[in-house]
Amino acid sequence: MYMTGPNGFVRRFPPKRGALCVGKAYIFLTSSIEEGDLNTWLNRIAILTAVLTWILVVVGALVTSTGSGLSVPDWPLSFGQFFPPMVGGVLFEHGHRMIAGVVGLLAIVQAIFAFLVEKRGWVKALFASCVALVIVQAVFGGLTVLHQLPVALSVVHACLGQLFFCLAIIAAAVTLPAWNKQYEPLSDSGWLSTRTLCILLFSSLFVQLLLGAYMRHLNAGLAIPDFPLSFGSIVPPFLSEKIAVNFAHRAWALPASALVVWVMSRIYIQFSNRLGLVGLAGVLAWLVVLQLMLGALIIWLGRPVGIASAHVAVGALVLGCVCLLTVIIFRLHSNKTAFPRA
Repeated sequence: MYMTGPNGFVRRFPPKRGALCVGKAYIFLTSSIEEGDLNTWLNRIAILTAVLTWILVVVGALVTSTGSGLSVPDWPLSFGQFFPPMVGGVLFEHGHRMIAGVVGLLAIVQAIFAFLVEKRGWVKALFASCVALVIVQAVFGGLTVLHQLPVALSVVHACLGQLFFCLAIIAAAVTLPAWNKQYEPLSDSGWLSTRTLCILLFSSLFVQLLLGAYMRHLNAGLAIPDFPLSFGSIVPPFLSEKIAVNFAHRAWALPASALVVWVMSRIYIQFSNRLGLVGLAGVLAWLVVLQLMLGALIIWLGRPVGIASAHVAVGALVLGCVCLLTVIIFRLHSNKTAFPRA
């Protein structure tokens, strides 16, 4: 910083460190990097957030499968400290908290970044929603521990985590460079459009997720010990809440799987020239097959920790895949801009 004195002499004053940092950050964001590079970095942060969120879901599944939810009985600290000894169930529970902290920090960073570089107001609102949801999710996680893992709070915590994962996927998708390019719009009409089918499929899968979370936190995974029958019958005797929830989870898988086949058939028949959609539908098909196999193995092998956790992890991928498929189809249907054909 320079200032002219009373005698006409120019004197240099050292700038304050804070002002210097702000000035450097402003120059960095406005001149040293092109706008396209800034958008690319925003997309990279969004993708990283989505990936870490899925890892967070996997670790959360391990916490439940190993019964480690109360290995650390206090919150937000762990045994009154930031880094307790990572032994036993503390490894899973505190590890889950640490990853959640990183995801929360990334959600805030990407939201700030979006407000600096994004011109689309609805995208800024999307990133702001991510921050709001991750805060709510953290609060429910803390309440779940402080209230000794009540089933209702645990289920809400699990479902909010999956919703945040879907929001993170949407945020990563809408910041892709291809999102704003203009292409031939998708023709999607009829009694039940593909967009409507995708919404129905996502809704049915979320209900299945809700039932699965209820079953896991009720510890009802083996309430019906055989599969594909239930106590040797198609419909079991409903002698307890655990049996009812377990059978509801099994039964709801049928209409959900039927909707998957319907959506895939529609895409393969009506949009066969859209190779990106066809490929994503193929990934969805394999994920659903794997998910059904994992569900059966849980029963046949007595609910081993690894397979039970993998069942949750693949379920999250199925929900995220349908979410991405739905977003892409809605965008392709727009007569303004859309994803390119693969």
